[in-house]
Amino acid sequence: MNVAVLQFPASNCDQDAVHAIRRLGHSARFVWHKEHSLGDADAVIIPGGFSYGDYLRCGAIARFSPVMQAVRQFADNGGLVLGVCNGFQVLTEAGLLPGALVRNRDLQFHCEHVFLKTLNRDTPFTRRIPSDRPLRIPIAHGEGCYFADPETLERLQKNNQVLWQYCDASGNVTDAANPNGSLLNIAGICNETRNVAGLMPHPERACEAALGSSDGNFIFESMIEALQNKAVARAA
Repeated sequence: MNVAVLQFPASNCDQDAVHAIRRLGHSARFVWHKEHSLGDADAVIIPGGFSYGDYLRCGAIARFSPVMQAVRQFADNGGLVLGVCNGFQVLTEAGLLPGALVRNRDLQFHCEHVFLKTLNRDTPFTRRIPSDRPLRIPIAHGEGCYFADPETLERLQKNNQVLWQYCDASGNVTDAANPNGSLLNIAGICNETRNVAGLMPHPERACEAALGSSDGNFIFESMIEALQNKAVARAA
């Protein structure tokens, strides 16, 4: 698998994402925001950070970068796109995912480990996630509260597009386990065609035991397996 990791001015999790993919034995390379092509990428990761200093709104300026037109075309053609934290914000601003990320309900920046309940394991981003326990993955954001109108929330639930919810260590979805006030405890979603996903927690910061958790690998391994299966089907 060859992964393109986007770089915007003030991205700060790009190297972490490349490290996480390479640890799994696959290729990952940086793609600067002014590029007009993704090259031979099999998947795209839009990493966390503070693209363009998060002026206006988080991700609001990054959506206009030349590379995002290539990402849109890539996604329209069925390519896998994962947005993490600021990357999730960029995807919502670009209209590739519904809803918006707004200020945390307590107006504080949260940097801590949280637990995630996986609601749909039939996607390229979740198929390798164990069914018997929540994921333990860190967050680091001040604007991670997922918001959408009632019709959008209903559609997300009906189509099983909510991939992850904040929960406690036992998998219970409670308000106390919600670090930012996200509606329905939403931590991550996908589009209707299941090839674009975004989440506020950082799987690339949970890719080895030395970091306190390796649960993030399940998300990257899911993507790798999906791409391998696609390649086998294409060659058959």
